[in-house]
Amino acid sequence: MQPPSTNRFEKLLSRLLENHLIRRVVKNSGYLFSATGIAAVLSMVQSILVARLLGVTEFGILGTITVFAALVNKFASFRMSELVIKYVGQYTEAGETRRAAAVFKAAGIIETITSLVAFGLIWILAPFGARYIAKDEALTGWFVLYGLIVLANFMAESSTGLMQIFDRYRTIAGITILQSGLTLGLVALAYFQQAGLLEIVLAYMAGKMFGALALAGAAIWEAGRQWGRGWWKAPLSLLREHTRELVRFAVSTNISATINLVNKDGELLWVSALTNPTQAGYYKLALSLANLVQLPVSPLPQATYPELSRWVADDRKNNVRLVLRHGSRMAFIYTFSAGLFLLVFGRPLIRIFYTAEFLPAFPALVILLVGMIFADTFYWNRIALLAMGHPDYPTKVNLIAAALKVVGILTIVPVYGYLGSAALLSGFYFFSVTLNVRKAWSILKARQSQPI
Repeated sequence: MQPPSTNRFEKLLSRLLENHLIRRVVKNSGYLFSATGIAAVLSMVQSILVARLLGVTEFGILGTITVFAALVNKFASFRMSELVIKYVGQYTEAGETRRAAAVFKAAGIIETITSLVAFGLIWILAPFGARYIAKDEALTGWFVLYGLIVLANFMAESSTGLMQIFDRYRTIAGITILQSGLTLGLVALAYFQQAGLLEIVLAYMAGKMFGALALAGAAIWEAGRQWGRGWWKAPLSLLREHTRELVRFAVSTNISATINLVNKDGELLWVSALTNPTQAGYYKLALSLANLVQLPVSPLPQATYPELSRWVADDRKNNVRLVLRHGSRMAFIYTFSAGLFLLVFGRPLIRIFYTAEFLPAFPALVILLVGMIFADTFYWNRIALLAMGHPDYPTKVNLIAAALKVVGILTIVPVYGYLGSAALLSGFYFFSVTLNVRKAWSILKARQSQPI
């Protein structure tokens, strides 16, 4: 006889999978999770090799170079994947295929322009990054060199959005695995040849560029398959009457992404700038290990957002409430279990695989896990508001959180270093996720009470 807890879980899973749309979310998440899981294993091996080869300080410098380029790119970005998912999906559902093609074309053009702008900013800001963040002016050229990846990402976000809206998650998964495999192969070659930081930077660049260009090629091919070879001829004038709405959405998501540079994406740079690259090395390892609890959860927003957009457009409130409620339950079960595993075995794992030199990263890992488990449980907090037509609300929440966090960073990080940064990041998750969840749930309740 099965225990009651097993029966309850089976009933929960059966109810969740009764709906074919929710089954599609699970299937698409499965593709992404498989890719994410394999990529995470490859990335973990890669991280171990790099850490052992470079040591704590150069490991931290590597983090500042890669994060610096990513942050400048995000600063110039308009999160075109979210715009493509919402509006290409909306127009496709309405049968307006030429207008859908026009959205993808416009997104690709804008993203290409912003990639050029981002590389220009990296070129200009590289001396600042080398001197004040990496604490070595001789690294200026390396910041510029790695910045070339933003040019390869000229259509990465638009391509991701298009592939998701047409359920090409298997292709995304395949590209992700190939990219990780290529990077690991080059890193392993550098490790066994006892190469240095430059070779590791080049290995990272090669993997990133391959992934971005492969994704762009797949998306252009998919656009032709969906809309015909001449899809790119769709006139942008088709969007004229919707220009204000599209611009508002793009600007809102860009502002949100920019604010997140302070709230969570720029953690490593703050630590390195206000302390030193060695502390950044400890923090980089703590962040990478803490991110392991997000493995099965991280694909869920990507797979869920397109479906939420469809359900909200069709006024299927019950589907929305069902997937959010049960998704949170299952996300918590996994993240709590994974977090508990890291709490128990994190210290010996660091000592065995990364060497005892990296053990000071463990206290930061413990602090980060508290906030990440909470954030992963409510992984849908932002995408639900985007799907329901409230992109401004998460932006406002992030803006308030950013103001509070800047004060915290400038007062706490210089004193407590990377441990203070970990505490601030966990606090940010609790603050922002709580407000977003309350807002999303209140909107759903209000819509539920409206007459059909």
